[in-house]
Amino acid sequence: MNLRLKQRTGIQVLALMLFTTLLAGCGINNIPTLDEQAKAAWGQVQNQYQRRADLIPNLVETVKGYAQHEQDTLTAVIEARARATSIQVDVNTLDNPEKLKQFQQAQDQLSGALSRLMVVSERYPDLKANQNFLALQSQLEGTENRIAVARRDFILAVQQYNTEIRTFPGRLWHSVMYSDLPLRQTFEATSPDAEKAPQVKF
Repeated sequence: MNLRLKQRTGIQVLALMLFTTLLAGCGINNIPTLDEQAKAAWGQVQNQYQRRADLIPNLVETVKGYAQHEQDTLTAVIEARARATSIQVDVNTLDNPEKLKQFQQAQDQLSGALSRLMVVSERYPDLKANQNFLALQSQLEGTENRIAVARRDFILAVQQYNTEIRTFPGRLWHSVMYSDLPLRQTFEATSPDAEKAPQVKF
C-alpha cells in the first residue's frame, strides 16, 4: 500500500511538472512580458524627448546673443517647449489614445519650432561659427536620431504586444488571464513631413 501511494504521488508530481512546463511553453507569460517591453520602450521615448527639452534653453540663449532681432522665433521655441513639457505622461498614457495624441502633437510642434530656429540661424555667420552653438547642434542632431530610434523601438514593441493579444494562443490567454490589458496605441504621422527629422544643419 505504501509503495502504491508513493508511486501515485510520484506520478502526480510528474504530471504537475509536465503541466507547468507546458503552460510556460505555450505563451502564458508572453503578454505581460511584451507589455513590460512596450512600457520600457515608451520610457526611452520619454527619455529622449526630455533630453531634447533640456538642450533647448541653452540653444535659445546662444542664439539670442547673436540673433536679437529674431524674438518671435525664439519665443515660439520657448512656448513650444513649455507646451511639450507641460503634458504629463507616464506608462498609463499608453492606455489613453487621446493623451498619447496630445503628447505627440506637442512634440511635433516643438520639432517645427526648432526647424524654424535652425533656418533663422543660417542668417548669422558668427552664430554658425560659435563653438557652443556647434556643440549644441551636434547634441541636438544626436538627440533627434535617438528620438527616431526610440520611437521605432516603441512602435515595434507595441506591434509585438498587439499581435500577441490578437493571435492564438495569446488571444486565449488575453481573454482568460489578461483581459485588463488593452491594445496599445502607437505613434502616427500627424503631418505630411512627419517622416523627416527637423533640419538642424547650420
